[in-house]
Order: sequence, then C-alpha cells, then structure tokens
Amino acid sequence: MKFENPDLLFLLWVVLLHAFLLWVYWTWRQRTLRRLGSPALAERLLQGFSGPRFWIKNILFGLALVLIVLAIANPRRAVKEAATTGQGADIILALDISQSMLAIDLEPSRLERAKVFAQKLVQALEGNRIGLIFFAGDAYPQMPLSTDYEALQMFLQNASPAFIANQGTEAASAVELADRMFESNSTAGRGLIVLSDGENFGDNAVSRAQDARVEGMTLYTVGVGTPEGGNIPASNRQLKRDVTGQVVRTRLDAAFLRQLATAGGGRMYDLRDGNTAIDNLVQSLDRLQKATVEAKAKTEYILYFQWLILPCLLFLMAEQVLWWRKQKIG
Repeated sequence: MKFENPDLLFLLWVVLLHAFLLWVYWTWRQRTLRRLGSPALAERLLQGFSGPRFWIKNILFGLALVLIVLAIANPRRAVKEAATTGQGADIILALDISQSMLAIDLEPSRLERAKVFAQKLVQALEGNRIGLIFFAGDAYPQMPLSTDYEALQMFLQNASPAFIANQGTEAASAVELADRMFESNSTAGRGLIVLSDGENFGDNAVSRAQDARVEGMTLYTVGVGTPEGGNIPASNRQLKRDVTGQVVRTRLDAAFLRQLATAGGGRMYDLRDGNTAIDNLVQSLDRLQKATVEAKAKTEYILYFQWLILPCLLFLMAEQVLWWRKQKIG
C-alpha cells in the first residue's frame, strides 16, 4: 500500500495545529474559571456547558481532518497484470518540433494539436510496437520500438522545440533515423508517420523516402496547420521576425507532405480531420504485415480514497448533530 501523492501528507500538520489550539483554549478556560472562585457561579455563567461533549465534537472533527488528508494523498495498491502476446506491426511516430510548429493558426498551437493527435493515435494503435522521433534541423530518437505506451504518452506530452538546438525542418533526417531504428531481423511490417507542417528545408527527403520504401518501410504524413498560415509567437508576447524585420508567417505545405507520402508508399492525412484522420490512418496501418508482439505488463491500481471519504462524512455529520450543551441543565 502506497500513497499516490505522499507529499500531501504534510497537511497532517493542520490536525496538530487544531489540537494545539484546543489545548491553548482549554488551558486558558480552566485558568479563567479558577479565578472566579465559585464553581456554582461558573456553572450558571456557562449555561450547561458539557466538557465531554465539547471534546467529543472536536475529536470527531479532528478525525475527519485526518481522513480528508489521507484521502487526497490517495492510498492505492498496485496490481500488475501479466504480459500478453498478440500480433502487431512496428510503427514509428516522427514529430516535428521546429519553431514553425509553434504557429497559432491552429489553437492553441500546431505543436499542441499535434501532440493531442499523436496521443489519441497511440491509444488507437495499442497492440503494435511504437517508437518515437523528434526532429527539426536534426532528428533524435526519443523512444525505441516498445509497447510501453504510458512512457510514450509522457514523451509526447513533454515535446518542445527546446529539445533541439538546431532549428529548421529536415524531414530526410527523420526518415533516415526511422530506417535505422527498425530491427533488421523482425518480420513485422514497418510504418513511419511524420507529423509536420511540411515546411521542409532539406533537399533529399523525397528521394530518401523512396529508398526507405524499397527497404520495406511505408511512410505516412499528417499535415499540421492551415493553408492560410499563422504567425509564430516569440518572447515577451512579440511575434517572430526575419532578418529584415518582417513578421514571419508560416503555412502548411500540403503539396510537399503529399509528395513525401506518395514517395514512401503511403498517403497524407490532415490533422484538422480529427478522429476521421485517425481512423483512416489506423485502417491503413492495419494492412502492414503483423508479427508476434509481447505487450508490456501493465500495472493497475486499486484506489482506497473512497473508503476514507465515507467515514469522514459520517464524522462530520455526527459532529454537527452533537450539541455541546447538556440535555438538562440542573
């Protein structure tokens, strides 16, 4: 049994503070009553105050606080499911993280929309081995072919242009890297999905896609952006400008992405089509040759916070119902 948010247990100091304030109040109260000198006078002034009921109410409230803190810390128990085997292909996602992907012609930005699209695509492709590449002026492997989809989702969520210092867009480097990442001894079909706005500054991406197709890889592209284009935010809420001082405007180069996909034996999809594009892309990838894939064992968690919330509510209700006065005042 472990807590999902153990750092939140420090809130138990609130319970200790509550207990300390009660002790300070009770000490002051007892000292004040002793100064009156007459127990009968104190009883008349307190109008039937019940000390036991006062402490019971505060103990119930303190227990409720403890249970609330434990509940938000979320105690849970890990249950690991056994690894399973199935049939799947080898697929690599190549995500463009160049500066142009920060353009805001798609809200909140091209990159954020591409990340959401890629995360949904990973969910739809579970059962296949999936790898991940980030590329801009260069391409870098972020995750080898694997069935660890949770880690893959985390890498996608954290994608940023800051990961690559050499900016620009070099699609050829992503194709070459993907070709090296596929295992030569695997019989599984090979698919590469390039998510980009298509602003390519390389010269040999199309020819490299043709070579990769001959070697058994099928390339698909997903266009990210709009033909009208958009500006690229810079620091201090300014827009990015070129060397002449003009505001940079970047546009989706659908023609290049379509040419690249055709050279690679696949086709282009438009991110703006959303789930339709994902469904069509998954159908195309399902045609790739399958091989035996061993899925990574999953760890599921049994949560227990609800078993703490119920008694917490009962304690709070009892504290509210219980009156601090005696039932009969003598």
